[in-house]
Amino acid sequence: MYKITKAEFIISAASSAQFLKPDKPVIAVCGKSNVGKSSFINMLANHKKLAKVSKEPGRTRLVNYFDFGGFVLADLPGYGFARVSKEEKAKWAKLLEQFFAEKNAAHVFALCDIRHDPTEDDKQMINYLYYNVLPFTVIATKADKLSKAAAARSVTNIASTYKCGADNIIAVSSETRQGLEKVLDRIENILSTD
Repeated sequence: MYKITKAEFIISAASSAQFLKPDKPVIAVCGKSNVGKSSFINMLANHKKLAKVSKEPGRTRLVNYFDFGGFVLADLPGYGFARVSKEEKAKWAKLLEQFFAEKNAAHVFALCDIRHDPTEDDKQMINYLYYNVLPFTVIATKADKLSKAAAARSVTNIASTYKCGADNIIAVSSETRQGLEKVLDRIENILSTD
């Protein structure tokens, strides 16, 4: 299992000119606004306040980079937030597209809420990753909110919707730290193949 011994914020990028080109692998974290990206990053870092957690969706508007020792984590702007202007949405979409177009990520953690069916935005994101042949793992957040049986059913449903194997979906909870070991194993695997 991979051990994370360091986790610190590096920089925020508002445009492709500011994207980092580190000499170590980049793992990107993407997902809908309010899916729990910041909580997931904080769970990984074992640090409650590394990434700012907000009750209000749509807070991450830049690409935020964090140094995790053996890799750099890139926290991407959340998508699908209704209460922002079309211009703002377009800006975020462009930033996401530029980020992926530059083949900046060795792997993508695509987050979705285990309690709900994947949204059209979620499906679009996964299709984009398939289309661009970007390796990804689905992280199903908020697993503590469901019983084990309901969570298992949800994972099967997500796998079927995304046309991927259920073993490519890791159910996690930042509250109980469920799934953390599996995520760390996946990171170890990503880094050993990069």
